[in-house]
Amino acid sequence: MDTTPPIEMVGFDADDTLWRSEDYFHAAQDEFERIVGRYVDLAEAGVLDRLYAVEKGNIAVFGYGVKGMALSMVEAAVDVTDGRIAARDLHRIVQIAKDMLRHPVELLPGVRDAVEAIAAEHPVVLITKGDLFHQEAKVRDSGLADLFRRIEIVSEKDVAAYARLLEEFAVPADRFVMVGNSLRSDIVPILRLGGWGVHVPYHLTWAHENEADDVAGHPRLRQVADAAALPAAIGDIVASAAVATIVEA
Repeated sequence: MDTTPPIEMVGFDADDTLWRSEDYFHAAQDEFERIVGRYVDLAEAGVLDRLYAVEKGNIAVFGYGVKGMALSMVEAAVDVTDGRIAARDLHRIVQIAKDMLRHPVELLPGVRDAVEAIAAEHPVVLITKGDLFHQEAKVRDSGLADLFRRIEIVSEKDVAAYARLLEEFAVPADRFVMVGNSLRSDIVPILRLGGWGVHVPYHLTWAHENEADDVAGHPRLRQVADAAALPAAIGDIVASAAVATIVEA
């Protein structure tokens, strides 16, 4: 008789799942617009579209995170102003990034209780992407690090990355649940591998993370409104996974 639990591990995303992040990126973008708006008409120059194009093109070079954003903002500012932007304004863009890197970690409501409740029933791991130094600092300052069996900071969250991690964890995909706010980075890759996902939408999402397959109605996907609903969602998945295991047997 197989005594292996139907769900062996639960993974958590970090930014905008456990603590606030995109709010600060949006505030930085607003400040960027104020700076560049002194030189060009924002709408006429298509500033936001041009900034996003630069950021997206630079992901393969700089990766994700505040530092990559700052470098892309500097590049975009020079580009949209035809090099007219003053050094003091470029310095202000750099200062925006420094302020973001120093910003205290703010846990989302109910997160600690939810992670503690799930960790009491299942091994939990943290899987996040972005700048290594900044992500390590946020994990440390969050006060949640001791709850996780493993903390993984990766350069990209795609099918290949999750497949590698699951192999290292020695956990089959169909016995793994990933919790996160991004369909593109947290949910779709795991569903493709045959795992389970719990989507916790955040009120702000970077355009790049919206570029995801439509997985609405997927039988291994659950969606909740906030962290307080996560333990019940995991419990529902455990029950569904147990039934699936019996049927397959």
